[in-house]
Amino acid sequence: MKAIVYSQNLPATDPQSLYDTELPTPTPGEHDLLVAVKAVSVNPVDTKIRRNADTQGQPRVLGWDAAGVVTAVGSAVTGFKAGDEVWYAGAIDKPGSNSEFQLVDQRIASHKPKSLSFSQAAALPLTAITAWELLFDRLELNEHNSKGKSLLVIGAAGGVGSVLLQLARQKTQLKVIGTASRPETSEWVKTLGADVVLDHKKPMAAQLKTLGLPEVDYVISLTHTDHHFNDIIELIKPQGKLALIDDPEPIDVRQLKRKSLSLHWELMFTRSLYQTEDMSAQQQLLQQVADMVDAGQLKTTLNADFGTINAENLRKAHQLIESQQAIGKLVLTGF
Repeated sequence: MKAIVYSQNLPATDPQSLYDTELPTPTPGEHDLLVAVKAVSVNPVDTKIRRNADTQGQPRVLGWDAAGVVTAVGSAVTGFKAGDEVWYAGAIDKPGSNSEFQLVDQRIASHKPKSLSFSQAAALPLTAITAWELLFDRLELNEHNSKGKSLLVIGAAGGVGSVLLQLARQKTQLKVIGTASRPETSEWVKTLGADVVLDHKKPMAAQLKTLGLPEVDYVISLTHTDHHFNDIIELIKPQGKLALIDDPEPIDVRQLKRKSLSLHWELMFTRSLYQTEDMSAQQQLLQQVADMVDAGQLKTTLNADFGTINAENLRKAHQLIESQQAIGKLVLTGF
């Protein structure tokens, strides 16, 4: 099968940073779906692993977002059959989606939205799982306990933020404040449901005061948490909650003590990495997201299609992700 791999930690501009190759088509284990990959998306995790994770000279397939068609199923699989259209993010410790065929555990995949193309669908799984787990698992928010409460989303125009704003609008009663730093990203954040937009390149606590807004109950920081940390401490209410997904430089958590703030980390790969007893929760939430999409309550966050799934186009996508200028999600379609 065709695949795009890396075997050295190189800049995305280097032709050998990602290259085309042929690999054997895998055989499903008992819980696996064998999927013919039709479209993939590129996430910051792809670029981080390409730059930093040692493959010991062995080619590794990246890619943690896909939509495709089931071609075979393992002996213990239920609810899926050959021909089903599915979507998923996959597992960080397994080969990724940048190949013609991929194995994925049925417990972390679901049927894709019927109303979306493969390209539109591939933009959503990783970010939808992350956003869902942040709001409803880590911060334990719901329609009832969020009434009268406020949420600040730092870096709201990216992939996770683009889904999170929509989920917060549809499934909570939060007042949602998003941040963006350019006119086009600010407009994107507004269209996805933010009540207020701040510029995260300027002190945010001061902007809230200027707008006459009180301290916020919850903060979800999606990028540069170390840079914004002191600002976050100032603008969050006593006994508030801070959730994050990035890999910040060391932060002094002792600063949380005075306000009795709690810290919540989200990694959507945790359930599959540790084979947790609630691993199938990801299948269930992906199906709920698919149903919301088909009901017109959520829209795809696809914002750029980079063409065919090959090394040259993936390198271009990695470069855009690393520039931190991307809005929404980038996808590639077909081999």
